[in-house]
Amino acid sequence: MNAIRFTDLIAANQVTGKRVFIRVDFNVPQDADGRITDDTRIRASLPCIEAALKAGAAVMVTSHLGRPKEGRMQPEDSLAPIALRVGELLGRKVPLIADWVDGVIVDGRALAPGELVLLENCRLNVGESKNDEALSRKMAALCDIYVNDAFGAAHRAHASTHGIAQYAPVACAGPLLAGEADAITKVLAEPKRPLIAIVAGSKVSTKLTILEALSAKVDGLIVGGGIANTFMLAAGLPIGKSLAEADLVDKARSVIASMKARGAEVPIPVDVVTAKTFAADAPATTKAATDVAADDMILDIGPKTAAVLAEKLKSAGTIVWNGPVGVFEFEAFSHGTEAIAHAIAASSAFSIAGGGDTLAAIAKFGIESGVGYICTGGGAFLEMLEGKVLPAIEILERRARDATV
Repeated sequence: MNAIRFTDLIAANQVTGKRVFIRVDFNVPQDADGRITDDTRIRASLPCIEAALKAGAAVMVTSHLGRPKEGRMQPEDSLAPIALRVGELLGRKVPLIADWVDGVIVDGRALAPGELVLLENCRLNVGESKNDEALSRKMAALCDIYVNDAFGAAHRAHASTHGIAQYAPVACAGPLLAGEADAITKVLAEPKRPLIAIVAGSKVSTKLTILEALSAKVDGLIVGGGIANTFMLAAGLPIGKSLAEADLVDKARSVIASMKARGAEVPIPVDVVTAKTFAADAPATTKAATDVAADDMILDIGPKTAAVLAEKLKSAGTIVWNGPVGVFEFEAFSHGTEAIAHAIAASSAFSIAGGGDTLAAIAKFGIESGVGYICTGGGAFLEMLEGKVLPAIEILERRARDATV
């Protein structure tokens, strides 16, 4: 990406003593008790924060968490658990500042160089999602340097990802944002063939455009989850009472035809794992894809399908992975995703994986070291793969162009 990079500013000694505002993506999963269940995104953001502190900056960090109603704070919307975890990882106390838009005050004074604070959930600020100019200008006034290191939110034109970048004295890309954008750009521009994409999720409708875009680029398109059920319908297979979108069967057929016309394919499951109810303790039954009963729910791919897909991944040159192929949170229905995960890790292909559920699957099956690049973003990951220009990246590139004029 053609933006000013925070690492370059540090190298040029332009950060010392400055107020640095870093937008990160700490939108991590938590259990019912508020405990963080996967801190991958937090750990991925630490290098930028540590670099800013080492450079002698006064560091303010903020993130969204969930989808709270603006101006209406609820306990589950607070970044308090995040502040504790960041503090544990950095070995220092990280104060959480609640009301910060009109000024960041710590113990009755301004933030000093070498200090770090976490600013409460930015999506609680009225005007955040509408990219309100007044809010954006207030946030920009808090800093000398704005750093966007939240690739996972780069597809949102919000005040903390876009508006502030318009008005901050300096706006630049953090190492995580730049690294993820560079990795995806490389995959699209210079993929080693065969290029195989895995796109899974509950609905075709939410990923239809990416499926259509990828069908013109990839050599193999593996679909999973509810998306696979819709493609099974398109192939004339029974799916019982499984999650699917019957009104999009024609779209699925179009994707299959587009791939076939290029000599590529969309592998359809030959066996599946079913249950009568959607529950962790539901008895699991493996059966041929042609034998799904009317009261069955397909919750995973079967072992034969997993073996076929694993073999395809083994011979791939590049692998793009977004989404588990089954309900991997339930042990009985996790084996398909586990097989895919280990096949990716064992492949000699360059692999890039993105999306919250994908990150959770990577962590669950312990294959972090086997994935070429782990992308923290989900929606941003898909939109960039589709070829869209992400608003948060576009504004950083525009600011870089303006700075050189």
